[in-house]
Amino acid sequence: MNPQLRPLIDLQTLDLRMSEIKDSQRKLPVLLETAQAPLNDATKQLDDLTASLDTANKEKRSLEKDLEAHESQTEKMRTRLSELKTNKEYQAHLFEIEMANKKKGEIEERILMCMERLEQQQKAAKEAQAKKAEAEKLFAEEKSKLDAQQASLTAELVELEQKHRDASAHVEKNLLARYTKLKASRKDQALAPVRNGICFGCKLQLPPQLVAQVRRGDLLLNCNYCHRMLYWEGAAAEEVVPAAAATVKKQQDEAGESV
Repeated sequence: MNPQLRPLIDLQTLDLRMSEIKDSQRKLPVLLETAQAPLNDATKQLDDLTASLDTANKEKRSLEKDLEAHESQTEKMRTRLSELKTNKEYQAHLFEIEMANKKKGEIEERILMCMERLEQQQKAAKEAQAKKAEAEKLFAEEKSKLDAQQASLTAELVELEQKHRDASAHVEKNLLARYTKLKASRKDQALAPVRNGICFGCKLQLPPQLVAQVRRGDLLLNCNYCHRMLYWEGAAAEEVVPAAAATVKKQQDEAGESV
């Protein structure tokens, strides 16, 4: 590998990790919002039930006032019976009292229905209150985890930024500018390894001559397709040749012994 590439590879490792951290930080508000959604739903459900309870209570109090006023009026009607002179007036007044009693029964029936509805809503509100309390507990736990994750990511990012500054100082300026420009244009990594004749930046097959040049490591070369700077992963060319020569010599020695 070209010795100029090693500091850049280290720099890219830092850049990629910093990018991962920033992506994670951008997702944290969404995760927090998602964690809060059940609490928001539980709160709305409880608020709706509380509003319904308030409406039902107001309706019940209004009906009770109507009943009280109606009973007072009916009582007055009964008192007037003794004041009536004719049988016709008496019968007519009795009919009015009968109608008033019927109206009273209707009001009482509405009050009973309202009380039944109140009982059901109170039970539902109690369950909603318990559900909200549980949602608050779960949200508090999740928020605590996300806050801790945010603090950890921020601390790591600060440390990596310092390492990045230190690493950048050890890279030749023109090469660093070339790396920075490539990184900005590719939106990810500026360097890519060559494996099995393939650029692992764009995953395309490279010409054999370019692969051989990258393997020798005497030049800083770019991929023909994605233009990333290429580096060889594996044994360098000068390491392979002695190994191959040793294999040939071993085979020759074995052949000589067999003769």
